[in-house]
Amino acid sequence: MGTKSLKRRSREPQNPAMASPAAPRRKPRSLTSSSVLSALLIVSVLLLLLLLLLSSNKWRAFQPAVACQTVTVVNAFPHDPQAFTQGLLYDGNDTLFESTGLYGKSSVRKVALHTGKVEDLQKMDNSLFGEGLTLVNNRLIQVTWLQKTGFIYDLKNLSKLGTFNHEMNDGWGLATDGKVLFGSDGSSTLYQIDPQTFKSVSKQVIYYKGHQVYNLNELEYINGEVWANVFMTDCIARISPNNGGVLGWVLLQNLRKELIEAGNHAIDVLNGIAWDGVQKRIFVTGKLWPKLYEIKVSPIKKPIEEGIIEQLCLRGPFKFP
Repeated sequence: MGTKSLKRRSREPQNPAMASPAAPRRKPRSLTSSSVLSALLIVSVLLLLLLLLLSSNKWRAFQPAVACQTVTVVNAFPHDPQAFTQGLLYDGNDTLFESTGLYGKSSVRKVALHTGKVEDLQKMDNSLFGEGLTLVNNRLIQVTWLQKTGFIYDLKNLSKLGTFNHEMNDGWGLATDGKVLFGSDGSSTLYQIDPQTFKSVSKQVIYYKGHQVYNLNELEYINGEVWANVFMTDCIARISPNNGGVLGWVLLQNLRKELIEAGNHAIDVLNGIAWDGVQKRIFVTGKLWPKLYEIKVSPIKKPIEEGIIEQLCLRGPFKFP
């Protein structure tokens, strides 16, 4: 009896209050310092790859299409067919100032818009080849080809006030927003230059869809953009001075084509942009062109074929003989 009663008691459930406590649940394993470092390393690598992608030509190739514009001629004015136009600007009162090139023929000149008459002229030394021209504080600033030397002229009488040295590799184009000078040297680089010291304060390589835009030539500043003739093309690139991106293209093939069809076979390339900021007029001409045009730009309505801008407006770096 005694033994059986003991076994029976052992099978009876114990009082819950007297039961052994259950094993505690495991808490989630906390992140170790090594796992935190690994996660940070992965995030850092991903961010670095993203930055490289954003700054690479491959990313630029996927940038959205820019605006493409054509031109309509508003007015055509006479232009000296012997003027090898390298710089052009408008100074109000229907007056243009122009820099011309070629050795022995280079000059800075004041020109009447409506007649094309040269009203004043400062001939340059025969050893100099005139290039880009702009206006800052009633001083005309001019650069020269294959040199780092430029000249300063009095706006009133074109008398030479002095010389300066710049840091571009060559002198091609000049423009200004009134605060800085924008310069080109025939490469794909757009320079920003201090107009007092002529030191470069910044420079940007200009890209379009992953391609460098080489041969930047004559420049003009229009409504917050730098407009640049692209040498050996009938194209003007509209450039953001903030990031160096191409905002749009102005296609002017019809102008040179019409001049040639009219028998002007001696003309050279499109070069020369001037902006009348008061009346919002744009003027263009070319080297040895008998005409200077006031133009109106408007969007091209038809879709642009893939690759057409690259074909019309982009060239490799031009090498002179």
